Amino acid sequence: MQLEGIHHISSITGDAPRNVDFYVRVLGLRMVKKTVNQDDPTVYHLFYADEQGSPGADLTFFEYPGARRGRAGAGMIHTIVLRVGSEASLDFWRLRLADEQIDSERVGEGPGSLRFADPEGLGYELVVDESGDEPLTAVSPDIPAEHAIRGFAGVRAYSAAPERSAPLLRDVLGFISDHDDQLHWEARGERRGGFYAYDPAPAERGLQGAGTVHHVAFASYDDDIEAWEERVTKAGRHTSGLVDRFWFRSVYFREPSGVLFELATLGPGFTSDEPLERLGESLVLPPRLEPLRAQIEPALTPLPNPRAARSAS
Repeated sequence: MQLEGIHHISSITGDAPRNVDFYVRVLGLRMVKKTVNQDDPTVYHLFYADEQGSPGADLTFFEYPGARRGRAGAGMIHTIVLRVGSEASLDFWRLRLADEQIDSERVGEGPGSLRFADPEGLGYELVVDESGDEPLTAVSPDIPAEHAIRGFAGVRAYSAAPERSAPLLRDVLGFISDHDDQLHWEARGERRGGFYAYDPAPAERGLQGAGTVHHVAFASYDDDIEAWEERVTKAGRHTSGLVDRFWFRSVYFREPSGVLFELATLGPGFTSDEPLERLGESLVLPPRLEPLRAQIEPALTPLPNPRAARSAS
């Protein structure tokens, strides 16, 4: 069995309208599903991805209105790394972010990378894509196709003892590493890969809140998810058991450094209940929550469909 890189990354926002504006208008992603947190249907779960709503490009957010700003610490992901097409793309994004009064920083040698944060402080890094994986891009009217974000490169997490995680990453999940320091890993499948890397944990304790990552999900083939759950359980990790999220099935557990992992199936996908051309336009509820729509929908922050609003302007 192989994991096909990163499936999705879920974070927390305290302001859904501003979140939609940043990820759709500024970053040029497509909102591909507007739904609710299935464990707490009083709050949104918003999904942004490429044009097809593909695993490998899917940034998701739980909205807790007015949530306090969080802070990444030990056992938490602090930076989401995204791919772009070229060094010229890094220059494009530096200028575009500056136009939005968002600070960014070019770092590293050669093409290097570009670091910035979203309006709530969630850390990002753009790197030039040399993976050979299929680019996963969305269509946005003022972002040239050659500069569009191309999906996940990986994530960086804080850990006080990363060596404790190596046996699970290597022997159970099949991550690979070209380094001897047990700090840099990759989940590489037949079609996609995504890295998972550690940095020394800061002294301050982490606080889950707006602008922090809740969990990272790695992609499983649909028929393998039961076997993955069994393998992780046999390795001594406490799991959620198999969970049906309707658009995918998954299992959750914490890796030894503390980061919450999810293994999620590639299918059935977001077009199982909406046509591709209408993804993200209206509130969609999984079948078990549909009978509660009359109670759920009025409690949510009103959100326009950003593509419809853009087309009308």
